[in-house]
Amino acid sequence: MEFGLWEKYYKEILDDFGFSRSGDEESAKLLDEILSTEGCLTLDDLSQIVGFSDKFIVFGAGPSLKEHIIMLKENYDLKDYVLVSADGATTAMIEERISPDIVATDLDGNIDDILLANIRGANIVIHAHGDNIDRIASLTPFFNSVLGTTQAQPIGNLYNFGGFTDGDRAIFLAVALGASEIILAGMDFGDIVTQYSRPNLPSKTAEADDFKKKKLMYAEKFTNWIKENEPVEIINLIE
Repeated sequence: MEFGLWEKYYKEILDDFGFSRSGDEESAKLLDEILSTEGCLTLDDLSQIVGFSDKFIVFGAGPSLKEHIIMLKENYDLKDYVLVSADGATTAMIEERISPDIVATDLDGNIDDILLANIRGANIVIHAHGDNIDRIASLTPFFNSVLGTTQAQPIGNLYNFGGFTDGDRAIFLAVALGASEIILAGMDFGDIVTQYSRPNLPSKTAEADDFKKKKLMYAEKFTNWIKENEPVEIINLIE
């Protein structure tokens, strides 16, 4: 999605959630400064790294995630796919001894597991927004093979492929990397959250609060936009 089109949706999100555009821009500027010092990937770099396949699996942190991972392990040759985990879904993949090729994260998942995935070869796509400035500052330097994204105007080393949550941004990223087929695992878009998406949740699952439900509505909306507007086959395992 081109930024000119994305900006229309972005302004809607800012108004709907009461987010600060200046906060997003401040976080993006900080991430760009860190990546300028520490080094980072370009989209072309990442495209070459995952160029072994144009078939992707994007793992979200919904309640169906573990079931889908087990089914995929039993019925698919995962080496034929670029595996992209959305933030907290990384934990479930590591539990099942699967290493993602890419982790799309705003750094609020289980950081130890994301770091472990990085050590095992995962490329980390770090997203800057107004609510994670402190995490951008304290955690970004610990990762290598990093590509940076923002939901505001892209600057410097940062990209904006479209998308709002880790899950649908991961799908937009796969499109930008030339995916012809994207399988969605653990992408429920429902009213239930898991400990994979909320590590501090006291139980394995719980009903989503209104804020999370609204975010999931946008995630589903943007996923449907991709289905309708991009030359890629989307296969959601929950359907």
